[in-house]
Amino acid sequence: MIDDDPERGITRVVGAIRASPDIGRLATVRFAGQFGDGMFQAALTGAILFNPERETDPFAVAAGFTVLLLPYSIIGPFAGALLDRWDRRLVLLVANIVRAILIAVVATCLLAGAGESLLLLLALSVVGVSRFVMAGVSAGLPHVVKPSWLVPMNSVLATVASGFAGIGAAAAVALIAVIGEGDTASAVAVIGSALGSVIGAVAAARFAARALGPDVDLDAGPTGFDAIRVVAAGLRTGAAAVWNSPGVTTAMIGIGSHRIVFGSNTLIMVLILREPEEGGNVPNGLVGFGVAVAATASGMLIAAIVAPFLIPRLGRSRTIVVALCFAAVVQVGLVATLSQQLLLAGAFFLGLAGQTIKLTGDAAMQIEIDDARRGQVFALQDTVFNITFVLALVVTAANVPADGHSVAVAVAVSGFYVIGLVAIALNQRRITAGQGST
Repeated sequence: MIDDDPERGITRVVGAIRASPDIGRLATVRFAGQFGDGMFQAALTGAILFNPERETDPFAVAAGFTVLLLPYSIIGPFAGALLDRWDRRLVLLVANIVRAILIAVVATCLLAGAGESLLLLLALSVVGVSRFVMAGVSAGLPHVVKPSWLVPMNSVLATVASGFAGIGAAAAVALIAVIGEGDTASAVAVIGSALGSVIGAVAAARFAARALGPDVDLDAGPTGFDAIRVVAAGLRTGAAAVWNSPGVTTAMIGIGSHRIVFGSNTLIMVLILREPEEGGNVPNGLVGFGVAVAATASGMLIAAIVAPFLIPRLGRSRTIVVALCFAAVVQVGLVATLSQQLLLAGAFFLGLAGQTIKLTGDAAMQIEIDDARRGQVFALQDTVFNITFVLALVVTAANVPADGHSVAVAVAVSGFYVIGLVAIALNQRRITAGQGST
């Protein structure tokens, strides 16, 4: 059962973090990883999207995100199968070391003036490893906290982790602003992001073997081609686990719907913020985009406070429905105006709605999915995140002008929230029908 008193739950979580070395270590892995991710992504954004030495049009921006996210989305479920077979403590250690090495290679290539294609391929590797780490942390969390603490624990961790991601992004923007926009400044910011990986590796190394699961005999499983077959079944197994847990199905629908809209808005915001708005006071370029990221992160912080109050009172499915309805209103009322100031307000409120959906989904997956399949389901969630995001970017790039101003597109994508609500209603009917037949 979830703690019915959110304030007491959060207090217990803070006490648990202070009292338990394992919780503290896992939190450190997540915080350090998100600091590094925020810094790395902001640095790459400065290097490719807002770099005066390079020019990018809407399709180039969409292509960049596609290279970064789509390939990992395809292999993500197979990585999930590995998380359910390998010692997750060892996965977190090795993945952080590999990520630090890859970041150093990216920085070197930036200094050498490498082209966008090579940079994006290398960035793909960094982002892929980062997603692997985040999925491993989420899958391992139930091994260090009680089930009744998962919702407040997710909220507390998300609050602090979002703050670290924002600090990392701000650090990259500040470095680039001080040194001057260009490849050299971006390279310095990129190499700085490796600090998160180093700290994460040190924290992961301090776990005892198998302390984060999985709860299987790692020495008794299939080997050779049989092991490959088990890994290849990750997508099917994860999808089946989601379908057999109606609450998790609802969460996936909500996550996918929001990510479609978020992907479209990301491209629109990048294009609009590249040029100053006449009579406006919002900074343009990388600094303006950094303000937008900060607004989104602030909304996510508020979500971490709001979610523990909503979930026990509304239930997980209703919380997702309320968040989707709220997001639809924000999309039409604020984002569709295409005013830079209202876009920033929309970024805050969509960050609030999106993170509420994400936190609710995480709780559903950690509570309803057994440990043997949890890694596959979290990796599948990453797939839903990335594929829907990339598809939205590509479709939006084909329908917006180079300056991003298209009210029709901004309004049209809000329809995906409506589609998500309809799909959730149909899923609820499936639940009701199943109960009626028993």
